[in-house]
Amino acid sequence: MKKTFIIAEAGVNHNGSFELAKQLVDKAVEAGVNCVKFQTFNAENLVNKSAKKADYQIENTGTTESQLEMLKELSLSYENFAELKNYCDSKNILFLSTPFDLESADFLNNLSMEIFKIPSGEITNLPYLRKINSFGKKIILSTGMATLDEIQDALKVLKNCEVSLLHCTTEYPCPYDNVNMKAMLTIKEHFNLPVGYSDHTKGIEIPVMAVSMGAEIIEKHFTLDKSMEGPDHKASLEPDELKQMVLAIRNVEKAFGTGIKEPQESEKKNITVARKSITAKCDIKKGEIFTEENLTVKRPATGISPMKWDEIIGTTAQKDYNKDDII
Repeated sequence: MKKTFIIAEAGVNHNGSFELAKQLVDKAVEAGVNCVKFQTFNAENLVNKSAKKADYQIENTGTTESQLEMLKELSLSYENFAELKNYCDSKNILFLSTPFDLESADFLNNLSMEIFKIPSGEITNLPYLRKINSFGKKIILSTGMATLDEIQDALKVLKNCEVSLLHCTTEYPCPYDNVNMKAMLTIKEHFNLPVGYSDHTKGIEIPVMAVSMGAEIIEKHFTLDKSMEGPDHKASLEPDELKQMVLAIRNVEKAFGTGIKEPQESEKKNITVARKSITAKCDIKKGEIFTEENLTVKRPATGISPMKWDEIIGTTAQKDYNKDDII
């Protein structure tokens, strides 16, 4: 089967440090993900001066500064992103970054980025969607906070592109009872497009569950250390957890199998051990009639199958049998 495309979402967990961003790339490589993704923006093009932080951002940062002030501290320069792209290439891992404004979208397109990831917050941004559509690249579209109608409206704009849709709940961390994973299946059925899941829950269980339900793409935030200052660290995986998630997903993929119900190679050797044969319940002399009183069923399955019980009852023993002899 096709392997799940796993995105390690570094986001802004570099805290504005290029060196930390490179370390995040290194940890993503070690975890065995398919790509590492950042966020590219000009803070002043993204939010206005009066934009407040989300509740989770206030809680995780411990400050009430504006979104603009926070994002300025979390941004990297275009030069940094160009270097990160080259660094990812040298490490043989796919570089992605989500643009949050039109200027950043053009910049990333000029970096020859292969896939554009559209975040949930931009699904209703018509000028932005038109800009991304104009590149004609593959698109991964997150659908947090969106209705089916809003997804449909976005897809009408993204008509020049090959689109995959990610189910998502835009809360950090996302409560388990708000995951609504069955909605991923609804999205797949409704739009007949590849689907995946962008996860904001704690731990690794839910993305693994998503793969078991048919997710072709998994996106998960990760950090070098959850205790670091910043809005997204607490809802992110640390490097060892990211490795565990990748391993768990790859194990789930192996377990899917072919869909054909037949004995597997590993279990064939156990057939004779676990199944049973028709067996002498007591000593039986040659010429005696086999009855339910002198026959029983016991392991191993080296003789006549108990499924032939009715065929054996009433026939004549062709030799002597001791108790527990296989018939």
